[in-house]
This record gives sequence, structure tokens and C-alpha cells, in this order.
Amino acid sequence: MRNRDFAGTPVGAVGLGCMGMSWAYAESERDDDASVALIREALDLGVTFLDTAQPYGDGHNETLVGRALAGRRDEAVLATKTGLVVESLATREIVRNGRPEHVKASAEDSLRRLDTDVIDLYYLHRVDPDVPLADTWGAMAELVAEGKVRRLGLSEVSVAQAAEAHAIHPVAAIQSELSLWTRDAMGQPAAESAGAGAVSGAGEAGDVVGWCAANGAAFVPFSPLGRGFLTGTVTAADFEDGDFRGANPRFQEEALKANLRIVDVVKTVAERHGATPAQVAIAWTLAQGDHVIPIPGTKKQRYLRDNAAAADLDLTETDLAELDAVPAAVGGRY
Repeated sequence: MRNRDFAGTPVGAVGLGCMGMSWAYAESERDDDASVALIREALDLGVTFLDTAQPYGDGHNETLVGRALAGRRDEAVLATKTGLVVESLATREIVRNGRPEHVKASAEDSLRRLDTDVIDLYYLHRVDPDVPLADTWGAMAELVAEGKVRRLGLSEVSVAQAAEAHAIHPVAAIQSELSLWTRDAMGQPAAESAGAGAVSGAGEAGDVVGWCAANGAAFVPFSPLGRGFLTGTVTAADFEDGDFRGANPRFQEEALKANLRIVDVVKTVAERHGATPAQVAIAWTLAQGDHVIPIPGTKKQRYLRDNAAAADLDLTETDLAELDAVPAAVGGRY
């Protein structure tokens, strides 16, 4: 696999989001042993940029990743997060907590669950509006000084918030949703024609992708496959109980049917290259800059291999023009 640079360290151009192995999507398919094997195969394929977080199964996912990395920890660049707390696992109720004391305590918990001495990349999962960002970020910077964390990142922030944090301690990465149907992080507001479910204020974060390029930070797109939609395998609003997408506005029947227009374009480009729609969707995110490292998630080995191969797909200017022109998604992100 081709590599990309993360803070001076080469990593596979396509990373792995591990959340779905523990919760949110088709939880009836959860299989810890299979997920451990998948993570280990990812390393074999050169997929070395791994992403987890404390809320993913209320600690379950960190423990799972730690188990998978036993004996192979030095092969991975390992990212986890602080700032969100699961109040109820059953309802997936999550609250924000950016207090310095929580940041410090949650880091210790993550180190224990991951069975590691140091976290390569520690994100602030969401900014807590009740705590000054400088206080939260300052506590995270102290973890770097203590040798418990190597690099710091932010998730779902604006350009202004990124700049505020960067002035205190370098921002090594920003993780936000980015895909062919979610371009807020590029400063592209949703079209007014996107329908009643469109996110109000989309694009107000500014061009976060561009800010990262200008400031030496990686940009890490989560959900580059549109929560599975851009693979072309989701054609009806038919999800098992508890699947996050069952209540997501973009996956409701009317919106889903309208959004299939986006998939039609992806399929056309895929056929041109003898590739899969998933590979085209991931390759589009990679084409947004050499600093972009997408982290598609999967529980299935055949999809892991498919996603990893996207690193070697070169889209033409014609392909990119067609993909850039796809219609705005109908329905909000959440």
C-alpha cells in the first residue's frame, strides 16, 4: 500500500476505523475474535493508522484494539479520544466532558484498556461548550509533556477552534466527517435544495481540510463511505433494531431514494476503472490532499481488502470533476 506522512511517521494511506466492531452498526454481527483477526490482517496489508475511542461500546472497542495489537503494538499508529462520556450504553446517550481532570483520568483509562504505555494520537472528541478550549487542550498538552501521549488532535471543530488550540500546542490531526455526500469540512455548505432534513449552518466550520494543509496537520475523514451508503449496497431503509442509521435522516426512505443519485455517479466512475464504488469513494477523499488519511470502518475482511486497495486507485481529472458535481445529500448528518 502507498504511504502517507503523519507527523514524520509513514502510515498506510488508508487507515481503519474500529468503532463499528463494537457498536452503532449491525451489532448482531459483532464478533470479537473475528475483529481481532481483521485488525491483525489490516496490519499485514499496511493499514497501520488505527482509530478507536472510549465511547465506542463504553470502553469495549479500546479493549478489543488493545487485544489485537498484543505483540504488534509497534506496527500501528494508534489513535483514541477524550471528551465524550457514555451515560447509557443501552440508549447510546453521550455527554461532553472537557474538564482537565476528566481528560487526565480518561487517558489513564485508555492506556489501561489499550494495554500500551503511550497513545500515538489523542483527540479531543468534541469541544465541551462549558469548558474553555484552552483549559481542555492545556491538560492534553500536559499528557504529551508527561510522555503518555505523542500527538494531539481535534474532532469536528471549526477553523477558529483549530487555530485557538494550535496556538497553545500543535494540532497534529483533525478528524471530521468527509465524503462525497458530506463536505462541511471543506467549507462547502449544503445546497438549499437538499431538503428539510439538511444540516442548518453546514459549512460554517470553514475550510478545515485547507487549514490542516496550511498548518502541517493531517486531516482524517471518518465515514468516507457515507456510513456504507456510498458502497452501493444500501438501497432501502432496512436496518436492524439499534443500528444508528435507522434513525438517521439521510437513511429515511424518501431521502435515501433521492440520495441514490450520488451512488449512480460513483458506480459510473467505478465501472470505468474496474473498481468498486467503495474504492472510488475512498479515492475521492485521498484526492483532496496528500495530508488526508481516511479511516473507513468494517467488520468484514473482504471489505477491508477492498478498502485498502483504494490507496492504489488514481482518479483522473474527469473522474474528479464528475464526482465533485454530485448533488448535495438530502437529509441532515444526525
